Amino acid sequence: MAIFTINEFKSTSRSLSGISSYTQLTESRKFSSTTARTNIFLSHSHIDYQLVLEAKEFFQNLGISIYVDWADETMPEKTNRETANKIKTKIIQNDKFVLLATNNAVKSKWCNWEIGFADTYKYSKKKLAILPLADNSGYWEGNDYLQVYPRIERNRTKVGYLSYFILYPDNTYETLENWLKR
Repeated sequence: MAIFTINEFKSTSRSLSGISSYTQLTESRKFSSTTARTNIFLSHSHIDYQLVLEAKEFFQNLGISIYVDWADETMPEKTNRETANKIKTKIIQNDKFVLLATNNAVKSKWCNWEIGFADTYKYSKKKLAILPLADNSGYWEGNDYLQVYPRIERNRTKVGYLSYFILYPDNTYETLENWLKR
């Protein structure tokens, strides 16, 4: 198993959705609930806007609803105490928590705060994972403390198909599909 590079993740996201070449994904500041079986709070760096849209596409093609704070029109335009309180509520309300762990997110104060908060509510229930994305040279700045969390990785099967897994810190794993069903 291996972590994705940014280009591999974009390619995977687009192939799942049937997009064969570069397409600009867009997002409005409107959040709507869906009938998806699982909802994920997606923690991310706002610098990675386009990757967040790719992640949203990736999970939605697996039948999963994604909550992204800047797509929620009830969020304040500028971050403040109300923002923090709403984020806490959304982390608790969503079934799962996934940190889109890019090099930018690893440096983000908000992302570190969010995963620390989510740890309390999601970790012991196995409802928290990180999705590490290395830069295209394969470099990832993942901090030591992130190694305590399960992570989403990819694996190419013998017949060439990609499959996705949750790799736990004790080196056990389960399919992403099974994890999402829990």
